[in-house]
Amino acid sequence: MATILAVDDSASIRQMVSFTLKSAGYSVVEAMDGVDALHKANTQAFDCVVTDVNMPNKDGISLIKDLRALPNYRFTPLLMLTTESGIEKKQQGKEAGATGWIVKPFNPDQLLKTIKKVMG
Repeated sequence: MATILAVDDSASIRQMVSFTLKSAGYSVVEAMDGVDALHKANTQAFDCVVTDVNMPNKDGISLIKDLRALPNYRFTPLLMLTTESGIEKKQQGKEAGATGWIVKPFNPDQLLKTIKKVMG
């Protein structure tokens, strides 16, 4: 069973992502921001990371850069979950190493399809 790290400073979004993924059979670990997520990623292996972009302490783009710098996360799918659909943020995400992009409010089916696609 794949384990996914869900990162968002909003508890309700984390719960929705977590519930959606768990109902599809994934194991989920939640993190409240980039600092928390990086700590968890250093202590446990994840098959995929879904992260919000705008968070306190460490934003999603910084988190993706930091994860990509770790040998274990060089090829791990890293998805950005954000309300921002602007080209500029998408470009920053791609440059940081993001695998894909999911716009909030997300559709649970879309989230699952995207996860399945990137995890191949």
